[in-house]
Amino acid sequence: MDSVNAWLTVYGIRILGAVVILVLGIWFSKLLTKLLRKVLKKRSVDPTLIGFTGNVVYSALLVFVIIAALNQVGFQTTSLIAVIGAAGLAVGLALQSSLSNFAAGVMMIIFKPFKAGDFIEGGGTAGVVEQVLIFSTQLKTGDNKTVIVPNGALLGGNIVNYSTKGTRRLDLVIGVGYDDDIRKVKEVLLDIISKDERFLKDPAPVVAVLELADSSVNFAFRPWVNGSDYWPTYFDTLETIKLRFDEEGISIPYPQSDVHMIPAPADKPAV
Repeated sequence: MDSVNAWLTVYGIRILGAVVILVLGIWFSKLLTKLLRKVLKKRSVDPTLIGFTGNVVYSALLVFVIIAALNQVGFQTTSLIAVIGAAGLAVGLALQSSLSNFAAGVMMIIFKPFKAGDFIEGGGTAGVVEQVLIFSTQLKTGDNKTVIVPNGALLGGNIVNYSTKGTRRLDLVIGVGYDDDIRKVKEVLLDIISKDERFLKDPAPVVAVLELADSSVNFAFRPWVNGSDYWPTYFDTLETIKLRFDEEGISIPYPQSDVHMIPAPADKPAV
């Protein structure tokens, strides 16, 4: 009877200790997770990342608390920890690409190389950012297609963000014939810029001879516009240049080559 009482006393204390560890551990896990969420929120971290990080931290702490409680009762937790570690390694290897995309998503949410509404180019495509998710980024292309790009593919290459600056430079190469008056060409191109209010005065536009090419004299046509006006101005300017050149008699040459015909020598008279 005494041995039974002693056994009950020993294991009762262990079970009570395990319950205390479990209760306090759960309370501490919730408290720590709550504090972590507050810190992330104060630093203006994305709400999606806050929720995901909070759940991961709470789950990890809960596993640690359960293992500690089982160890208090007397269970051999060494093998359990080894099994959990092996399972975690197997899952990590199986989800290697997903984890890579997740890590890239976390980095992009923290450092914010772009945000929803920006027009970007990256991961082999270009479009307006609709959503930045944990594993992927959703883009809308110019022809209204939705493209889901893995975050790893975006962060692993160059990201061109066309929306971070308020203005963009319109870069055109305009070719004219060698027989045309290049002073007149430059005057016409500058006049086109001055008559379109969408072109900005500052920075000043650049119109200059860029290259003496094989079949044409190429001009660099580089005025600045607001980012929202870029494509409408691009298309309108090309049409305006063609129409003005036709009116002014300025030629836009086709690629051409000069062929020189050399007559064959006459046959020598027979001896």
